[in-house]
Amino acid sequence: MTESAEGPDKNDDTNADKNGSVADAPPDNWVDRFAPVATRGYLRLSRADRPIGTWLLYLPCLWGLSLAMLATDSASTRDLWTIVGCGIGAFLMRGAGCTWNDITDRDFDGAVARTRSRPIPSGQVTVRGALIWMIAQSLLAFVILITFTPTAIALGVLALLPVAVYPFAKRFTWWPQVFLGLAFNWGALLAWAAHTDSIGPVPLVLYAAGIAWTLFYDTIYAHQDAEDDALIGIKSTARLFGDQSRKWLRLFLTVTIILFGLAVVLAAHDRSALSLVIAIGGPWALGWHLTWQLSRFDANDNAGLLRLFRSNRNAGLIPLPFFAVALLV
Repeated sequence: MTESAEGPDKNDDTNADKNGSVADAPPDNWVDRFAPVATRGYLRLSRADRPIGTWLLYLPCLWGLSLAMLATDSASTRDLWTIVGCGIGAFLMRGAGCTWNDITDRDFDGAVARTRSRPIPSGQVTVRGALIWMIAQSLLAFVILITFTPTAIALGVLALLPVAVYPFAKRFTWWPQVFLGLAFNWGALLAWAAHTDSIGPVPLVLYAAGIAWTLFYDTIYAHQDAEDDALIGIKSTARLFGDQSRKWLRLFLTVTIILFGLAVVLAAHDRSALSLVIAIGGPWALGWHLTWQLSRFDANDNAGLLRLFRSNRNAGLIPLPFFAVALLV
């Protein structure tokens, strides 16, 4: 099913084998090679063998924390814990979200070549076992969350709403990527609040920029499943845009960079001119990477679509060195 999780060609079952490897996991991943056999089905539910989704959940946290430090001109050991805690939390909540997605989509997944080998439709994990696993991951993430500020804790609890709704969005709207963006970029708000114990225009604008970025990369990703999604009635922006996808991707790219740049200006406007210029370089450099992705977009090349989707880890990392230097000058 269309979702932000790393996987190869939608019609490629070559990775599925008698040991339970799933078709939408890269070959020779660490779960299939090293994890104890009894844990593999649960780790596959969490997409532990495909780290790109964790990165896409984690990167907005790093953006939000960076802009918070720029805005307040401060950094502390507490921020180091925020970096670590958000990383662990992103892994756990991405796993819980993917487990929830597979529970709700189990009948659809069984009808699609790319997903029928996933743990629930293939019988590796029962629905009851998946529910227990989802709750366990969520509770561990909550233990980390309660070490943050009160505002961040409240935001972390509220984050459950878009996570819960997303798997159903593709059944009632052509824009499920918006709901994915709402869930995946929540860390921009949470990490800002973990530093400032508040919320304000900067994280909200950054959050909107992240949603536009998600529309960009997940529309690319969704083109892998467009044909199968049409057969079983699943909606997506890839199906909605069709041959006009390149035009829409250009729009999402533009909105991402404009909003990201605005968030940077709002956060760093009281800093030195040099610091502000360097910080603005982050969204500018990200824009060039997204432009490169757009230049190589081919809706009919599933392998190429996957490579572009995966490249958004590097894209999201690009602004961080700019913000680090800006904080020092």
